Amino acid sequence: MEYRVLGRSGLKVSEVSLGCWAIGGPSWREGNPVGWSGNDDQASLSGLRHAFELGINHLDTADVYGDGHSERVIGRFLKEIPREQAIIATKVGWFRGTAPNAMQPIHIRHQLEQSLKNLETDYVDLYYFHNTNFGPNDQYLEEAADTMRQLQKEGKVRVIGQSAYSYEDFMRVCPVTQPDVLQFHYNAFGNRFDQPETNLFRWADEQNLGIVLFGPLAQGLLLDKFDPDNPPQFGEGDIRASNQAYTRERLLELRSKLQPVKERFGSEGQDLVRVALQYALAQSSNACVIPGFKNDRQVESNASGSGNPLNAEEVAFIRRALGNV
Repeated sequence: MEYRVLGRSGLKVSEVSLGCWAIGGPSWREGNPVGWSGNDDQASLSGLRHAFELGINHLDTADVYGDGHSERVIGRFLKEIPREQAIIATKVGWFRGTAPNAMQPIHIRHQLEQSLKNLETDYVDLYYFHNTNFGPNDQYLEEAADTMRQLQKEGKVRVIGQSAYSYEDFMRVCPVTQPDVLQFHYNAFGNRFDQPETNLFRWADEQNLGIVLFGPLAQGLLLDKFDPDNPPQFGEGDIRASNQAYTRERLLELRSKLQPVKERFGSEGQDLVRVALQYALAQSSNACVIPGFKNDRQVESNASGSGNPLNAEEVAFIRRALGNV
């Protein structure tokens, strides 16, 4: 396993870390599925143990993943290892409970205390604002940022992070939240975060910010693992159930786009895992990726994608083949 420092945060993490959304299981928000089906706690714990054995030291979760279930599974695992050997990240912002807004300062403090209890620890290494919804006209933005810095002073949070879903949102809130780590969605299909006028990688590198990339495998779509003639069916509470990318037509289109990549780098699933993870990692030396998992096998596959980087020409080839799919 290779390691990287997340910019000025100083956090040294495995370049392939673990996203722990899927191990939270099915969940809903305002009637909409926002979780994952098919999880099993024993398989999740086994996967976390295997990840630790393979040198994966950074686990990314959130209060909303399974409404705390992901955090509680990780909490069980943390009792088995020296706490200082793990980098634990969690987030606040999608679950508001009875608060008028999830970023209301008193709610942030409450959610952190609950996350600490779930994780069975007294601090988190990295605490994110999970989005940029700080209320009408950013009503809670400044107070929320002040609250985060106070939690940092109290030793309950080591590093402050900001997650967002558009370049404009990052530019709007980062001058106030002043994060040391950014988290956003990115993979070899490309998006606005790598475009000339909205290149978040370039901006983050200029600021020496750490970067954590979620969705590097595009929820399996980059691995050509789904049969177009028998599209996958997802259980209740699974966010993928409403994703049109899993239709026969879309899967056939993706298979066609992936063909030149498979011809050059190999057609086995592990070949494609390596290509997907290393493509994302190539965007910045301050970046790590957090592919998800449900079991040992997926952890092993993710970890095997470390340590074999792509060169610049290979990155350009993949961008031409897959960019903006």
